[in-house]
Amino acid sequence: MVDVLQLLIDRIETPIGTLLLFADLDGHLRAAGWTEYESSLLRQLRMHYGENGFRVESARNPHGLSDAISSYFGGDLEAIDRVPVETAGTSFQRRVWHELRKIPCGTTISYAELAQRIGRSSAVRAVGMANGSNPVPIVVPCHRVIGSNGSLTGYGGGI
Repeated sequence: MVDVLQLLIDRIETPIGTLLLFADLDGHLRAAGWTEYESSLLRQLRMHYGENGFRVESARNPHGLSDAISSYFGGDLEAIDRVPVETAGTSFQRRVWHELRKIPCGTTISYAELAQRIGRSSAVRAVGMANGSNPVPIVVPCHRVIGSNGSLTGYGGGI
């Protein structure tokens, strides 16, 4: 018998839209995204955990995660640093996502610098792909990565 990952979903209002949070029963944030991208979020979950590898049930403020995100949007910029994250993905992707969490709030780095930080300076494109595949935006701050010339290069949730 295959284990099915139980996920708790909450919808919270933020100043920039309604955010979906998917948490596991251990209190780890597994995925997050804006409601207008709900179908692609679910597709990403199926890709990582299998077509029938997870079940979703509604829950208010699972493990306090919704409160933490609300605190962040309310001005406690360090609140997201305390959110536990557990993601699927390749080891390379998880390495990139781990490094993203080290970028201080209010700062940006380039894709090239991010590639250097993980010891893969020639993998700038792969770093960009991993950044774009981040399943927990806001908490894993992929939006803090910009082009080497300082330009905004795109964001899955829209620029």
